[in-house]
Amino acid sequence: MRKKKRKAIRYKTVTFKLSAKQMKSLKNYCRVRKTTPTKLIKKSIRNYTEHFASEVPEKYQATHNQLDLFKKDQEPPSMFD
Repeated sequence: MRKKKRKAIRYKTVTFKLSAKQMKSLKNYCRVRKTTPTKLIKKSIRNYTEHFASEVPEKYQATHNQLDLFKKDQEPPSMFD
């Protein structure tokens, strides 16, 4: 009996820039913690990359009132009303 072939995992590339000071800090932190920058970043964003794949829970979605907060045609709220 033959084993089923596993489906290949597709990866996507994400790039971003860090300042020289930020990169030095990241490398120093990783050296002390005996890890790599890639592992550190993946661990840091794991909560967002695993739990929101299919649907974002309602508590994380912006409400209509939040979207209207910075409209320019409205007067700012007054503290003395």
